[in-house]
Amino acid sequence: MKFSESWLREWINPEISSDTLADQLTMAGLEVDDVEEVAGNFSGVVVGKVVECKQHPNADKLRVTKVDIGKPELLDIVCGAPNCRQGLTVACATVGAILPGDFKIKAAKLRGEPSEGMLCSYSELGITDDHNGIIELPDDAPLGQDIREYLNLNDVSIDISVTPNRADCFGIIGVARDISAVNNIPMKSLQVESVPATISDTLSIQIDEPKAAPRYLGRVIKNINVNALTPLWMKEKLRRGGIRSIDAVVDITNFVLLELGHPMHAFDLAEIEKGIIVRYARKSEKVVLLNGNETELNDQTLVIADHDKILALAGIMGGEKSGVTQSTKDIFLESAFFAPLAITGKAREYGLHTEASHRYERGVDPALQSIAMERATQLILDICGGQVGPIVDKTSSTELPKSANIQLRRNKIDSIIGYTIDTQKITDILERLGCKVNYKNEIWSVEAPSWRFDIQIEEDLVEEVARIYGYNNIPNANLNIESVMQPKPEGQISLARIKDLLVDKGYQEAVTYSFVDPKVQQILHPNLNQIHLPNPISSEMSVMRLSLWTGLLGTVLYNQNRQQSRIRLFETGLRFIPDDKSEFGVRQEQMLSGVITGNLYEEHWTLPKKAVDFYDLKGDIESIFSILGCAQDVRYEKSNLSALHPGQSAAIFVHDEIIGYLGVLHPEIEKKLSLNGKTLVFEINLAKINNKKVPSAQDVSKYPSNKRDIAIVVSNTIPAADIISECKKAGGEQLIKVNLFDVYQGDNIKDDEKSLAISLILQDKSRTLEEEDITNIVSRCVTALQIRFKALLRE
Repeated sequence: MKFSESWLREWINPEISSDTLADQLTMAGLEVDDVEEVAGNFSGVVVGKVVECKQHPNADKLRVTKVDIGKPELLDIVCGAPNCRQGLTVACATVGAILPGDFKIKAAKLRGEPSEGMLCSYSELGITDDHNGIIELPDDAPLGQDIREYLNLNDVSIDISVTPNRADCFGIIGVARDISAVNNIPMKSLQVESVPATISDTLSIQIDEPKAAPRYLGRVIKNINVNALTPLWMKEKLRRGGIRSIDAVVDITNFVLLELGHPMHAFDLAEIEKGIIVRYARKSEKVVLLNGNETELNDQTLVIADHDKILALAGIMGGEKSGVTQSTKDIFLESAFFAPLAITGKAREYGLHTEASHRYERGVDPALQSIAMERATQLILDICGGQVGPIVDKTSSTELPKSANIQLRRNKIDSIIGYTIDTQKITDILERLGCKVNYKNEIWSVEAPSWRFDIQIEEDLVEEVARIYGYNNIPNANLNIESVMQPKPEGQISLARIKDLLVDKGYQEAVTYSFVDPKVQQILHPNLNQIHLPNPISSEMSVMRLSLWTGLLGTVLYNQNRQQSRIRLFETGLRFIPDDKSEFGVRQEQMLSGVITGNLYEEHWTLPKKAVDFYDLKGDIESIFSILGCAQDVRYEKSNLSALHPGQSAAIFVHDEIIGYLGVLHPEIEKKLSLNGKTLVFEINLAKINNKKVPSAQDVSKYPSNKRDIAIVVSNTIPAADIISECKKAGGEQLIKVNLFDVYQGDNIKDDEKSLAISLILQDKSRTLEEEDITNIVSRCVTALQIRFKALLRE
C-alpha cells in the first residue's frame, strides 16, 4: 500500500516528524518498506503562462515563447516541447534555478534566439518518468507561485507492507485509524452524504450466488462527460499512490479504492443487455478483458454478466467490451462485497494481479459498499456532471460476515503480555480501534468493528492492545522461570545416539523434502493412496511422502550423476499415510530410512573390492536393534513389498508386529529411476521399537553350564529363527542360550530339505544339572520341533 504523507495528514495530523510517523507505522504492524520524496531536489521553478508562442526562425522543432510569471517583464524562453502552445499554464524554471542533478539554469541563446529560462516536464523535475511534453497546469494556477508549494511537492510517498490479516489498511482511512489510536488523537470523520436521485432509471440486478456475492449495489448515472479533466489534486494523490491517471471515471473509482480501500467498477451502460447477473461462469466460457487478452474460464470463476455475455471477472478485472471509453455517455456504477473465498486464487489462476483482486482476496469491509457508492457518485457529479438514478441494493444479510463478539480476560492479557496495563487504558485502546466495549468483573466484552474482520479470538485482542500501547512501552523484565527436569524413560534411546551409530558405520545424514514427485512415489508405492497438496510449489513436489525412500533415492541419483559410486545415506523424518481414523485424515509416523549402493569398502589396496549385499545392510540394522535392546525380539520374514526384490528382501517384525522393511530395490524400479548398480534400502518405524528393556542386575550362577548339540532335518521353507524360538520356548529357564552353528544341504539330504546344527547351553542357578536333567531338556526341545515342524533328528 503506497500513499503520500500529506494525504494521510489530511485525515490525521499528529505533531510528529516524518521519521517518527514511519516508525509508528512499523511498530503498529504496518511495516514501512520505503519512504521517498515525491519530487527531485530543485528550486527556482514557478507557475507561468505562455502568452505568446511562435515558430523558431532557425529550427523546425523549436518555438520561441513569451512567458508571464507574474512580474512586469515577460520572459523570452525557447522551448522544444510538442505540446507548447499559447495560453498554456506551465512550470517555468527561471534564471538561477537549480534542477535535479545540480543543473543550473542560465540565460543563453539557442539558435540565435535568447532564452531566459526553461519550461519543464515532469521528468526534468524528478516527479515522474514522463518526458513527452512540458507540464500542463490548470488555468487558475497563481502565476509566480513556487511550483513546489503549488503542487505540494515537499511531501513523501510512504510504502507499507500490509499483512494478510490487515486488509482494512489497504485504504488511507484504515492507516489513519491506526495512527489515531497510537497517538490518542481524533481523526477526520468520514462524512459522505447521500446523493439524491434526479432520474428514475435503474438496471435490474440478479444474484445467482448469494454466498459468493452477498451484497451488490448498482446505480445508473447518465449524461456524464467522460472526457472531463481529472483534477490535479486527484491525479497527484493517485500518482503518489502508485496509480497512473487514465480518465476521469476510472480515476474516481481508483481514488475511492485508495481512500476507502474499496474496489469499484464502472460499466458502459449502453453495452449491458437488460440487466446484471452475478453468477459462476460456464465451463470454457470466454471473455476479453481490459488488458486485451481473451481468457477461457472454468465453472468456479465468479463473473458479472448481463443476459447475453460476461461483462467482468467479479472482483478482478472488467471486460473490454463493457469498459468506459471516450464515447461513453451513460455508466452503471458497481459497489459490491464478494466473499474472499470466492475470489482467492482466481486472479493468479488466470495470470492476473489487480488492485481489486488484492483487496477482495483479503476481504473488504462488508458495511462500506453504500458509503463507497455515494462517495464515487458525488465525485463523478462534481467532475463529470450527469444525472443520477437511485441505488439498487441486493443484499443477502444471512450470508454477510458478522462482527465477532469476544471476551477478553484480565488474567489472559496479563499472562501473554507479561505486564499489567491499566484497565482504563485497555478500554480506551479498544474503543479507539472502533470496538464496542463493556467491562465487568475483570472481563472485557468486545464487539469488533465491521472493518476489523480479522479480530476473531481473545488472542487477537491481546495483540491489538499490545501494539497500540506500544511494544517499546512494555518494560523489559528478567524472567523468573523455575526449570523442572522432565522425566525421560530410561528405556528410550535418543535419536542422536542412533544417528551417531550410523555415522560411525560410514553413513551420511540426508534431509529431503516432505513433498515429493507423485510419479516417482507411484512407482515405489503403486497400491497406496497419495495425499495431494492444494497449492504445490511445482508438479514435481505436489504430494506428501508415503516413505522416506522417494527423497533418498532421488539423492542417490543426484550423487551418481556426479561421479559418486559408493553411497551410504540415512534420514529420519515423518511419513504421511492417509488414514480416515486419524485427525485430519492423515497418520504421521517417525521413520528411520537408509540406502546403500556401490562397494562395501572405500577403495584401498588392502581391502577387497566387494559390492554391498543384503547381509551387509542387515548387519547395520541389527546394530541399531542391539542398542535399542530389541535384537532378541526381532525376526525377519519374506517380504511381499513390490518395491523390493522378491528374493532379496525381508519384512521386519517385533512381537508379531511389522516395523519395517529391508532389501534390494527391485531391478525394474532401479531401471525406471535410472539408478546405477544394485541399490539396497531399509525403513524402520522408530516409535514401535524405541522402548528398551532396562537391564537389571541378576545373580551369576556359580554352577557349571553344559552344552549339547543336536542336528535336525527340516523343510527348506522353515526359517531357522522359528526353530530357535521353539527351542527356547520348550527348554524353559534352564536353557540359557540357543545357537545355530551350521546349515547343511547335500549328500543324504533331500533337495527340499536342510540340516540345521544347533547348540543348546544349559545351566541352573541353584544346583549342578544331572545328566537326567540335561537329557529331559534336550528331549523336550526335539519333541517340540518334531510336533511343530515334523523335524527329524539326524544320527
